[in-house]
Amino acid sequence: MVTARGKPSPPWHPIQGTSDATTLWYAVMRKRVRDVYIGMLCFRHSDYHASLLHKGWQEVPISEIQAM
Repeated sequence: MVTARGKPSPPWHPIQGTSDATTLWYAVMRKRVRDVYIGMLCFRHSDYHASLLHKGWQEVPISEIQAM
């Protein structure tokens, strides 16, 4: 969800990606740190993706990625 300025309202922050970022190529990742989630976007099936999973990051299910 974004405001009229095109930015999400607090406490949400935009996740940077290309204009054609789809869940086919990218995975939205999250990790709980001190009672809040931090997130990032990374290429699916890459070494970095595997590293994040190994470090306790979770891939956000596509069904949870939607406007509210």
